[in-house]
Amino acid sequence: MIVGTAGHIDHGKTALLQALTGQAGDRRREERERGMTIDLGYLYAELKPGAPLTGFIDVPGHERFTHNMLAGAQGIDLVLLVVAADDGVMPQTREHLAIVELLGIARAVVAITKCDRVEPSRVDAVREQVSALLAPGPYAAAPLIALSSVTGQGVDTLREALLQAQHEVAQRRLEGGFRLSIDRGFSVAGAGIVVTGTAVSGQVAVGDTLILGPLGKTVRVRGLHAQNQAADVATAGQRVALNLSGERLALEQIHREQWLAAEWLYAPTQRLDIDFQLLPGESRAFEHFAPVHVHIGTQDVTGRVALLEGASLSPGGRMFAQILLNSPVQAVKDDPLILRDQSAQRTLGGGRVLDPFAPSRHRRSPERLAQLQALAAGNRLEAVLAQLLSNSETGLDPQRLERQFNHLRADWLLPEDVRLIETRQAPVLFSSLRWQSLQDELLQHLARFHQSEPDQMGPDRDRLRRFTGSALDRSTFISLLDSLLTTGAIAASGPWLHLPEHQVRLSEADETLWQHLQPLFDAAGFDPPWVRELGHDEVAVRSLLRKMARLGLAHQVVRDLFYTDATIQRLAAMLLQLADENPVIQVSAFRDAVGLGRKRSIQILEYFDRLGLTRRFGDRRQIRRDNALARQTGH
Repeated sequence: MIVGTAGHIDHGKTALLQALTGQAGDRRREERERGMTIDLGYLYAELKPGAPLTGFIDVPGHERFTHNMLAGAQGIDLVLLVVAADDGVMPQTREHLAIVELLGIARAVVAITKCDRVEPSRVDAVREQVSALLAPGPYAAAPLIALSSVTGQGVDTLREALLQAQHEVAQRRLEGGFRLSIDRGFSVAGAGIVVTGTAVSGQVAVGDTLILGPLGKTVRVRGLHAQNQAADVATAGQRVALNLSGERLALEQIHREQWLAAEWLYAPTQRLDIDFQLLPGESRAFEHFAPVHVHIGTQDVTGRVALLEGASLSPGGRMFAQILLNSPVQAVKDDPLILRDQSAQRTLGGGRVLDPFAPSRHRRSPERLAQLQALAAGNRLEAVLAQLLSNSETGLDPQRLERQFNHLRADWLLPEDVRLIETRQAPVLFSSLRWQSLQDELLQHLARFHQSEPDQMGPDRDRLRRFTGSALDRSTFISLLDSLLTTGAIAASGPWLHLPEHQVRLSEADETLWQHLQPLFDAAGFDPPWVRELGHDEVAVRSLLRKMARLGLAHQVVRDLFYTDATIQRLAAMLLQLADENPVIQVSAFRDAVGLGRKRSIQILEYFDRLGLTRRFGDRRQIRRDNALARQTGH
C-alpha cells in the first residue's frame, strides 16, 4: 500500500510520519534548516512486525509547492489528510482535499494533529469542522483520529486504521503494459542511473526493455527495488526503483516529468479528450479555450482546454473537453489529471482521460460525443467497443485502441459482429453493419457515376474515391473496393471500374445532337466535314465526337476530323481489296480508289498505321493480316 499525506503547511505531516515510522522525512539540508517540506519525501515501514512494507509519500503543504504535491499524489492508494487542531481547516487543506478527490483516490484517513497543544473542546470543534468538510464528498465516512506526534497519543490508533485499510485496498490490475511516472533520478556508485516512481500499471522484471519518454530512448532494466527491497519483479501499486542502462544514457537526461513505458505502449500525445469537472468553489465560469497547467502523472505541462458541449462551464459543472498540450504526455484511458490556472496559483478542477488520441476534426459532432459518452460510462474495451464502432464512420485503429485502453489485442474478446479489415497500411475495426453499409454506399455511388457519365466505362480507383467523397483513408477504401471486386459486385475492365451490367452509351443530350449530325456524315461519305463546318457549337460537337471515339462509334483521324465507324470499316475493306490485288500498297493507288486528294489519303493511311492495320515502308504499305480490323472485314 502507498500512503500519501495531504494538508496545509505546518500541520505536522512530516512529524506524524516520523512518529509512525521512526524515520525522518525531511532529509534535505534546506528542509531541516527551514523546518518546511519543500519536495517529496519517501519512507517505508512495517506498520507492525511481519506486516508488508507500507510506502509513505510526504508532500509539501505550502501553496508554492503544490506542483510537487501533485507529483507525489499520483498513484497513491490512501490519502492521510492532516489537520492541525490549533489551526483547523486551512486553504491548503481544502485544495489538497479537492485534488485527491479529483484524482479518484479511493480511501482516506484523517489525522487531527497537535492535540497536545489545545483543549479537548477545540479538538471536538475541529472534528466537527472536518466532518462538515468531508460530508459532501467520497470521504464522508473516513476515520477521524485525534493524536499528538509529540506525546504519541493516538498514533497507535492511526496505525491500526492504516493496517485495516491495507487489507481493504484493492489489488491493482497487473495486465497491460508497464508504466511509471518518474519522480526522481540519481546516480549510484557502481550501479549507474536509478529512477524512482510509483508503478501505475503492469509489471516489470530485470532484463526488460522500456522506452523513456518523451525522448523515445530505449533503456534496459539492469536491476530493481520494489517497496524499498531488492526484487526481480515489480508490479502496479508499488514504489519502484529501476537501475537503467541505455546507449549514451546520461543522468542529465533524466528528470521528474518523464515516464517509462512498455515498448508497445509508448505513444506520446498532445491532444486528450477528458471528462472535465470544475470545482464548485470557483468564483466564475470556465471559458472555452482557456490556458491551464495540466498535471498528469508527475508531469506539469501547459495547454488550452477546448470545451466540447458549450462555450463555458459553470462552477461545479461537468463537461466533455479536449486539452491541447504544448508538450507530449503519456496517458491511457481513465488516467486522472488536475487542471490549475495559467499562473499555477490555484486548482481549477480535474477529470479523467477518455481518449489520449483525441481527433482534431469533428470533435463536437454528435457521433464523437456519443463515443465520449460510452467511454465515460465504461472502463473496459469490450464494454464500449460496440458503441464506439457504431459511431465511427471510418473504423477504429486496433493499435490505437491497445494503447488507449492499455490492453493488447491478443487478449481481446471481440463481439461476433465486429470485423477486422486488413488493409495495406494497418488493420481497421468495423462493425459488420457499418462495413455492409459502406459497401452499399459505394455501389450506389458507382451507379450514380454511370448515370452521370454513361459514355464512360467507369472511373479508376482514385477517381471513384474522389467521386464518393469518402472519409476513409486510401488503404481502407481500396480494401472496401477489393471486397466488392472479390464478390463480383463490381467488375474491372483494365483500370476502369463498373457495375457488371453497365453498358457504355451516349447521354440523352448527346443522342439528340448526334441525330442532327449523322445525316451530314452519311451524306459526306469519305470526305466528312470538319468540326467547325457542322453548324453547331464547336465545343459540344468536339466533345460528342470524342465520346463516340471512346465508344468505338467514331474515329478521330486528325484533330477535328472524325469518321464514323461504318465509314472506317468501308475504307479498311477497300484497302484490303487493294492488298489482294497487290500486297504492296502505294499512296497513289489508295488515293485513286477513294477519290480523295493525296493529303487526305495520307492522313487516312497514317491513321490505319496507328491502328496497326498497315505497316509502312517509306511510301509503301503492307497489310497486317493479324490485325483485329482486318479480321472484322473478313480478310
